[in-house]
Parts: sequence; C-alpha cells; structure tokens
Amino acid sequence: MADKKRTLKGWLWALLWRLLLVLALLLLALRFVPPPTTAFMLQSPYPVRQHWVTLDSLPRAVPLAVVASEDQRFPSHHGIDFTELGNALEQLDDGGGLRGASTLSQQTAKNLLLWPGRSLVRKGLEAGLALSLEGLWGKKRILEVYLNVAEFGKGIYGVEAASRHYFGKGARYLTADQAARLALLLPSPRSRDPNHLTPYLAQRLAWVERQMRQLGNHYLDGVLK
Repeated sequence: MADKKRTLKGWLWALLWRLLLVLALLLLALRFVPPPTTAFMLQSPYPVRQHWVTLDSLPRAVPLAVVASEDQRFPSHHGIDFTELGNALEQLDDGGGLRGASTLSQQTAKNLLLWPGRSLVRKGLEAGLALSLEGLWGKKRILEVYLNVAEFGKGIYGVEAASRHYFGKGARYLTADQAARLALLLPSPRSRDPNHLTPYLAQRLAWVERQMRQLGNHYLDGVLK
C-alpha cells in the first residue's frame, strides 16, 4: 500500500511539473504573438468582436487612462500591489466583501486563463500568474495584451473594437476624453456606455481625467520605451 501511495504521489508531481512547463511555454510564446483567444472570450455569451493593435500605434492617452483608472502603481509594482491587497484583506476581516485590488498584471492573467467571479482560490492563481507574466513578458507587453483582451462591452474585447463600436473610428484616433471614457467601462463593461454617462460616471470621468493630468503624459515613459 505504501509503495502504491509513493507511486501515485510521484505520478502527480510529474504531472504537475509537466503542466507547469506547458504553461510556461505557452506564456513565453504569447510574449511574441497575439493570443488567438482568451478564457473570458471563450466564456462570453455574446458574439466576440476583437481587433489586435500594437501598443506603439495607440495615443499615449489610451494606456495612461487605463493606468490612471485601474492601477496607478503599475510602473513600480512587480505584479501584485501589496498596499491595495492589504486594504482588501483588512476590509474582508472587518466583515466586508472580497473586493478587487487586482493590478493590470493580475487582470491580464485572469482574462487570459481564468474565470469570472471572486474567490480566494482564483485570486491566488491570479497572483501567481501575474508574477509569471511580469517575469516572462515585462510591463510593456502586459499593457499591450491587456488593452487588446479586456472586455469593454457585451462581446467587445480590446480598445480597437471598443473604439470602433462606441466612437466609429480606430483606437489610434482616440482623444484623451474618449480614452478616459473607455477606461470607465472596465469595472462593469456590460452595463455602461461611454456615450451615456450617469451622474456617478460623469463624476468618475472627471476624476480619471484629473488623475491623468496629475500623472502627466510622461508617466509611462519607462514602461513604453
């Protein structure tokens, strides 16, 4: 019986290492080629619209708006924002719900390989994958992939498809105001419209634009070089 347990344990470890190797090779390949699809796209109940664009072809306002809205410490953290994570865990200990605190690196990992919803298990996987992306891809590639796979509406993935849908033009022609409006969609993309803002979203838009001005046009120079 003991021999069988040792054999089973060895087989499981060997399987785990093979799976990790396959995952590492997949992530390494996606550093150079656009992902053909994502876990979130495969789970979408709506027809998927997506058009890949390079980060270098986008106005600086597009990545700046997303960073200002979603993850202002993106240039400096290593995949996990421990300040925000600590705040989220403190809120959980106080009886509050498990809130976001996900960095753009974590959101990219989630969109690519995981599933919607909030749980400690998924957050743990998300964090581990985010660290892997930081090591294998670097900041610029993470931001490029995120901007191409994030959901901006019902079946609308990436800033190019979003720009065409909401503004009738390619993402390379987005103004700073339009970039900020798209950033508003990211927490709840299926229930918001950048052209029809509620009073709350109008206030949020003003906040995002103010953050963009405070961060400055050169805030992401170190990431985008």
